[in-house]
Amino acid sequence: MTETAPLVLRQDVDGIATLTLNAPSRLNALSAAMVKALADEFSAIAADTSVRVVILAAAGKAFCAGHDLKEIDAAPGQSQCEALFGDGASLMLQIAALPQPVIAKVHGIATAAGCQLVAGCDLAIASVDAKFATSGINLGLFCAMPSVPIARTMGRKAAAEMLYTGRFIDAVDAADKGLINRAVGADTLDVEVENLAREIAAKSPAAVASGKAFLRAQLELKLDDAYALATRAMADNMQIEDAQGGVKAFVEKRPLPVWKDRKA
Repeated sequence: MTETAPLVLRQDVDGIATLTLNAPSRLNALSAAMVKALADEFSAIAADTSVRVVILAAAGKAFCAGHDLKEIDAAPGQSQCEALFGDGASLMLQIAALPQPVIAKVHGIATAAGCQLVAGCDLAIASVDAKFATSGINLGLFCAMPSVPIARTMGRKAAAEMLYTGRFIDAVDAADKGLINRAVGADTLDVEVENLAREIAAKSPAAVASGKAFLRAQLELKLDDAYALATRAMADNMQIEDAQGGVKAFVEKRPLPVWKDRKA
């Protein structure tokens, strides 16, 4: 009997964990099993203080074609749909709460919940051949869940045009609209993503983790509340050994200290 390949592959190198969606024959659709496999990996990474950055990649010719429509069609009832989409929402919240930044490495298509996955990552770099769409509207299904991170990433009007038309946008347009950080040549995608991951991994894990939590939180606040939160966040950060050592090294004109691992 042939052993079924894991739906998500993990590889760790120098503090960088790469998770690869591994259902290429299904264009890496977010089936219930795929969502669970991703959630399990992110849970393990959250508790792993040796991991400083996560890269989310995909096998085959596509990044992710969204939810598995065959699975949805087989169980279209209210309770079944709420359970399936609820697990997807929990996964997105898990990525947001993860201490480590997540970089989406995108090639091929990222549609519907696949586009949501890109928007929900902290950073994203795509090959120039990548294409993005929230195409549920073409099937009579508005991409409500994808709209949450997409509208927060791109802005309301740019997101609305994608959501109401279902049209594809290319990687250059996606970068211009803020869905991804930048579009790069297909032959340089691996290097660009690795360089970004290594640059972040070289920083203080404690500072990056607290910074990620603050950045997410302040975006939902009024300006005065955001500054109040920032005041506390910076004061809290300054109590961390890394920050105290880094500031002292700067003042005393000596090399930076070796950063401490993030506490679990």
